[in-house]
Amino acid sequence: MKTNLLERGATYEEVCEKFSWDIPEEYNIASDVCDRWADDPSRIALVYEDSKRTQHVYTYSDIRSHANKLANTLRSYGLAEQDVVTLLLAQDPECAISHVACWKAGMISGPCSVLFAGEAIKYRINDCKARVVITDLANYDKVNGIRSECPSLIKILVIDGEPEGSVNFWSAIEKESASFENVKTKAEDVAWISYTSGTTGLPKGSVQPHRMMLGHMPSLEFIYDFFPQDNDALWSPADWAWMAGLMDVIMPGWFHGAKVVATAMKGFDADDAYRILAEHDVTLALLTPTMLKLMRQVPSPLDRYDLKLRAVLSGGEAVGAGLLEWAERELKLSINEGFGQTECNVILGNNGNLFPIKPGSLGKPTPGSIVKIIDDSGNEVPAGTEGHIACKRPDPVMLLEYLNKPEATKEKFIGDWLITGDVGHMDEEGYFWFHGRGDDVITSSGYRIGPGEIEDALLKHDAVQMSAVVGVPDPVRTEVIKAFIILKDGIEGNEALGEELREFVRGRLAKHEVPRFIEFVDSLPMTTTGKIMRRELRNREETPNN
Repeated sequence: MKTNLLERGATYEEVCEKFSWDIPEEYNIASDVCDRWADDPSRIALVYEDSKRTQHVYTYSDIRSHANKLANTLRSYGLAEQDVVTLLLAQDPECAISHVACWKAGMISGPCSVLFAGEAIKYRINDCKARVVITDLANYDKVNGIRSECPSLIKILVIDGEPEGSVNFWSAIEKESASFENVKTKAEDVAWISYTSGTTGLPKGSVQPHRMMLGHMPSLEFIYDFFPQDNDALWSPADWAWMAGLMDVIMPGWFHGAKVVATAMKGFDADDAYRILAEHDVTLALLTPTMLKLMRQVPSPLDRYDLKLRAVLSGGEAVGAGLLEWAERELKLSINEGFGQTECNVILGNNGNLFPIKPGSLGKPTPGSIVKIIDDSGNEVPAGTEGHIACKRPDPVMLLEYLNKPEATKEKFIGDWLITGDVGHMDEEGYFWFHGRGDDVITSSGYRIGPGEIEDALLKHDAVQMSAVVGVPDPVRTEVIKAFIILKDGIEGNEALGEELREFVRGRLAKHEVPRFIEFVDSLPMTTTGKIMRRELRNREETPNN
């Protein structure tokens, strides 16, 4: 079955000229990523490797059956179309099944990282008024601890147990029929809500429609070197709670009926990553520059592992010439860097078979997307001139809005241009170059972290009067988090208090949002209107403290 949206061409220009968007009025993601493959009982959708390295194989037929049962289960709880189901799960088969079930039923999936602590989970549940949470035993206590403060929540399903106050996921769905007729959703109907960290205040819910699936595919086919090809298999350590894992790996894989590999990997180990790639015959992988830097430390990988890799997608941080040269020399492939964000995923990228990769560049606009460098008034600027990296609407890969935040939605655009928040330039050959963030988002180990939520958490500590959070340079992670803190009168700053504050944040947010460094200060640089000048703090930090 031919499912590719992008036609091959001899040149980048030819590929772009051949492509045009074809978005139907009615569209349901589940039909493409599940149902159209499910009549073949032998087609493998997912190979899940658990913590003991035991492999669990799911066919597309299995996924359809389980998703249909779950869709019926959710309806039996009284959930209706456009109700939200929060998925507090890692790379678990139940996570993927739950997404598909929600889309089948016209409901909204709400991915939520298991890295989050209770306060962060509570905010997301309440902001989107989630009716059901699906999680595991390891994270159940987080949800149970805040359920009394979540008035919309009626059920907690647990995939690997049944603690008091919960329902066992598998026991619940086995009672239901494996037949379900997908809701006829419109392409503009909401499919899922992804929360993105902002520079001020609490995270924003990026509202994603069903058409966003189709919006992703030309870019992924482009960057994965004309995916799909025979026997393609995809894997990434990237959490499925994030856009990269969900919409750059598993769902594109399933869109084309390919095998996707999932693992219960705790942390990232370079040798184990090579083992997974080799044992599962992975051909396409998404690996952040931080992961690749760790993998580079393993000598002669092709001598040690029987790799089938043909393309690697990377992004979130600068790849750099060193990694590109290493990959060509040691892995015999090009790393194709991609650029995008939750609100507008993958709009720039590289394909080493269509044009030379310039080390350090973000590549060129992916087919179908209009990307330019603009000024503050929305005017395109000449080649070589710094400005906002922006994408023109309408584009199927764009968000609908920020949930409950009309002003933030309005501020995301200058006219018809979606502002990514990144500043750069385009050269004479059409390559885009990243200069820095136009806002204060921190990039660390592939995560894009907003300072606002961290500052808000710190301010809840009794000792803290004011806080400011910035990213400071790090040779491996790109940036690490540093917090500048003004203490309340009479309180002395010391290492013990610094560690107490780290634990305080760790108990409320995700591990990757905990400040690596804390500096106690008497004052912070402020504008005349009382805003913290984070850029000035960043400028003071040429290297991280030791």
